[in-house]
Amino acid sequence: MKQFVAILSVLLATLLLAEAARIRRDEKYTTKYDNINLDEILESDRLLDNYFKCLLEKGKCTPEGTELKSHIEDALQNDCAKCSEKQKEGAAKVIKFLYKNKPEQWKELQEKYDPNNTYTKKYEDKLKDTTS
Repeated sequence: MKQFVAILSVLLATLLLAEAARIRRDEKYTTKYDNINLDEILESDRLLDNYFKCLLEKGKCTPEGTELKSHIEDALQNDCAKCSEKQKEGAAKVIKFLYKNKPEQWKELQEKYDPNNTYTKKYEDKLKDTTS
């Protein structure tokens, strides 16, 4: 009987771990801020600078800035696997804008979030496409 209980306990623990892993894989970032007006932010030096300072931990963050900052490293590491399509499109738009129009800010963000150029190398082709 003790063997049966032990085997049942191991089986139950295995099932719980498998379910926890599945839930984690299916997890997505919140879409609460998906309708934020990115053009308004990119066209305003004041707004863009506020987000920039937030991401570099040099200034206060808005709720959406806090959300972005909390996921940026995970999104880079996992090719934005937990992003909605709208978030992927928005990220590409912001990256393209910064890369082309704000190279100093792009460099600072790169130094903070990609100091070894791991992701820059990984996404180099996409970055090259932004110059066209």
